[in-house]
Amino acid sequence: MRIAVIGTGGVGRTLAAALFDLGHDVAIGTRKVENTLANTEPDMFGNPPFAQWQETYPDIALLPFDEAGAFGDVIINATNGANSLRALTAVGADNLAGKILLDVALPLDLSQGMPPTLTIANDDSLGEQIQRTIPEAKVVKSLSSVAYAVMVDPSRIPGDHDLFIAGDDQAAKNTVQEPLEGFGWPATPFIDLGDITGARGAEMYSRLYFTLTGALGTFDLNIKVIRAS
Repeated sequence: MRIAVIGTGGVGRTLAAALFDLGHDVAIGTRKVENTLANTEPDMFGNPPFAQWQETYPDIALLPFDEAGAFGDVIINATNGANSLRALTAVGADNLAGKILLDVALPLDLSQGMPPTLTIANDDSLGEQIQRTIPEAKVVKSLSSVAYAVMVDPSRIPGDHDLFIAGDDQAAKNTVQEPLEGFGWPATPFIDLGDITGARGAEMYSRLYFTLTGALGTFDLNIKVIRAS
C-alpha cells in the first residue's frame, strides 16, 4: 500500500516508520521541504530534528504536501489539529478525491497548559470539518484516543483495550483497519461509532484522556468498553 503521512512531528514520524517497517511504501508530506530539513532544534516535545530522524529512515521520502498527496493511495492526517485544514487544503482536493483519509489529529488548545481544551466540540468535530472541506475524500477518524507510541504498539498496555472508528464510508473503515491490525490491533477492539459525526465523541474523549495522563503519570493508557451481555 502507498501511504502518505501528512505531518513531520512525532505522530507522523512514528506512524510512517511503523508502516514502512510493515512493508508499505511511505512518504511524509510537509509544507516546505527545505525548511523542515534545515531545522536543527528538537521540537516542543523533545523529538529530534527531522533530518536527524530521517538518517534512520532514508527510504521514506519527504515531499511537499501536494506531491505527498499525489503519491499516496491512502493519506494520514497527522498534523497539529489547529493546522489540519490548511495543510490538507495544500495537499489538494484533486489529490485527495476518492482516497481514504485517515484523520488521527485532535483540535487541541494548549494555550492554558494541561489538560488541553478543544477548539471544536459538541456540535462539530475536526473530522467533520475535514470531510466538509474535502467532500470527495473518504474521511475516517481513528487512533486519536491513544498516544502515538500506543497507536503502533498496543502491547505497551497489557490486556484488551479498544479503539474508536468513525466515517461515512464503511469500505474505507474496513480498509483502514488492515494496517492497524498490522500494528497489533486485533479486529475486535474497533468500536464503530457510525458516520463521521461519531468523531465528536472520539475527539472529546481527549479531555478525559489528558486528565488521566496527569493523574496516572503516563501516556501509556487506554480504555476498555465493557458491554452488558
